[in-house]
Formats: sequence, C-alpha cells, structure tokens
Amino acid sequence: MSLAIFLTEDNAIARAHLTQAVREFTGEELVGFATGEMDALTWLITHPDDWGLLILDLFLSDGHGLGVLAGCRVRKPSQKVVVVSNYATPDMRRRCLGLGADMVFDKITELDALMAYCVGLQQRAGLAQIHASSATD
Repeated sequence: MSLAIFLTEDNAIARAHLTQAVREFTGEELVGFATGEMDALTWLITHPDDWGLLILDLFLSDGHGLGVLAGCRVRKPSQKVVVVSNYATPDMRRRCLGLGADMVFDKITELDALMAYCVGLQQRAGLAQIHASSATD
C-alpha cells in the first residue's frame, strides 16, 4: 500500500537524506516537498487528499514549522503529521503535540524510529485496504 509522503524541509542536505531514508525503508517516493511555511501550506490546501504523511521540520526558509502544523490541524484521521527537528526538546515536543502533531522525532538521534513509524503507517494502510476490499467482496 502506498503512503503518500510530503516533506517540509529547507536544508537541501537534510532533505536529500530524509528522502533517501524514506525511499530505502518504505520504497516510497515523496509526493512533494516545500522549503517554507507558505509553500507547504499552499500545497497542503490545494492537495487535501493527496497526502497521508507530512514530515515537518520546525525551522524553515520562511516562516516556521509550527505555522504549518497549526495550518493542517483539520485533516482526515488517516493523515498523520510528524515533526522532525534538531530542536526536539521536551518543551518543544509538548508544544508540537499540543498543536496536533502525531509524533515528534529528533532529526539526528531518532531517524530509525521515524522510519519505523513510516513503515508501521504503511503496513496499517495496507491492512485497512485489505479489510475494506474484503468487506465489499
């Protein structure tokens, strides 16, 4: 089952690293990416059904990841948002979760946990599709 992943990350090296990790662990290609708050919000608003997972950095080329997080608070229950940051302090984790993030990961020390989360979402999406097709058979 495909997991449509949108990435918001302004650092080109970090973006390439996350893109490669997503590809290696899930076999997925990103459906898109943004480097700033306004571009991310514009894409999310114009593509409300085209993503299943938003991977979001806090510090962007313009604006802030918290603005993106607040802007996508209303979404389908199946759409998940994870924050990935070098600034994943306990206070920032609480703030992100309070704004609607499903998970918060440290960009350096918790990359494996992020990838495990992505694979888990992908597997659950596949199971949901199997159950839905079994119900219609």
